[in-house]
Amino acid sequence: MASVWYPARKTEGLPRASWMTEGALRALLADIGFPLDPALGPLTAGHVGAPIHRTGHRLPVIVYSHGASSHRGDHTIMIQELASHGYVVVTVDHTYDTFTEFPDGRVVIPTEVPPFLGPRDFAADLRFLLNCVEQLAAGRSPDVDGRPLPQGLLGALDPQCIGAFGWSKGGTATALTMLADQRVRAGLSVDGPMQPTITTDLERPFMMMTADFTRAAMPDVAEFWTHLRGWRLDIQADGAIHNSYGDNATLIPQAGKILGMTDQQIQDRIGTLDPARAVRIQQAYPLAFFDLHLRHRGGHLLEGPSAAYPEVKFLH
Repeated sequence: MASVWYPARKTEGLPRASWMTEGALRALLADIGFPLDPALGPLTAGHVGAPIHRTGHRLPVIVYSHGASSHRGDHTIMIQELASHGYVVVTVDHTYDTFTEFPDGRVVIPTEVPPFLGPRDFAADLRFLLNCVEQLAAGRSPDVDGRPLPQGLLGALDPQCIGAFGWSKGGTATALTMLADQRVRAGLSVDGPMQPTITTDLERPFMMMTADFTRAAMPDVAEFWTHLRGWRLDIQADGAIHNSYGDNATLIPQAGKILGMTDQQIQDRIGTLDPARAVRIQQAYPLAFFDLHLRHRGGHLLEGPSAAYPEVKFLH
């Protein structure tokens, strides 16, 4: 299952998009032991089926890969921000390592028996997405059920202007996709472990937002860094842990209040980085990165420490 996020117009009267489908969310909540009603699941800022907003140019595209045992909505905070600035973002559920629901109501959860999906399997999914992007750009629908597409989507994507990002295993998959496929011009890893070890040089721009999987703590990440031969950047937010980057940063505190979790229990799950600041950081830095390398829009945010984001450290 995949979703396409894009700048929209004429959204009045259209249903808001759910963060996850109810069946997939029910399975996720059961897995993590949160006794919450999935019918109360969060809504996104997106509207289903809205006409696409274009300003005369084709739109740059970003593909997204989630982490292990996660789902394609896991970084909606980042994805919505990118779409609101004119990007088309295509997200995918890596079937059998995700919580997903198909149109017929079938729910699939992460498999507990081998063979388990590795980052190369995730990368294969991303390359399939790239083929779908090319189909959309050429005016052909890749939808397997032949459903009508939102007005203006066909032919709106720029297949020559593609980036990629992912969290955790999806961050490793982003790097592997770039090494295997020249169509991705810039990549961002959100705390990817870079395992198995990557020893191939990458000449195109790559940024890392690290937390637990730092170069200091992870030899595989340190090794990957030495093979980045083009533009590169490694940043880290004080107080961030692996779950600080992504929607968990804001959703877990909300769920925790309902469930009576203590502040310490919430911090154990998302770190000490303030959730509101975590949201701001994960919206600003990926946008600045893709603006620079896909649109050649220069800014100062990626040049060094910023007074607006004092938590963010540049790791040299």
